[in-house]
Amino acid sequence: MSSPVYAHIQRNPRFAELVARRTRFATVLSAIVLTIFYGFVLVVAFNPAVIGQRVAEGSTLTVGVAAGLFMFVFFWVLTAVYVRRANTEFDALNKEIVNDAMKGAL
Repeated sequence: MSSPVYAHIQRNPRFAELVARRTRFATVLSAIVLTIFYGFVLVVAFNPAVIGQRVAEGSTLTVGVAAGLFMFVFFWVLTAVYVRRANTEFDALNKEIVNDAMKGAL
């Protein structure tokens, strides 16, 4: 693509909308991940007895291992949510913006 196409894209208000929506979504997901991860780290640092407790009487599974497994699965789910939204909503909007810029630059 040429410089006029890039300039046309940057002037497009839909491009600013795309950037803002994508940034907002990524920020929310990042805040969720950081809150859960650092919350777990803070529990380990300030109340390690909770992490070592058994999930149920006679169980070998501890709260720490269960929380770790939950975080692992939850972060994969959040990644899948981001990928799905990026591949549908964000990519469709991106394609429209690029198509408009190609038409406007020619």
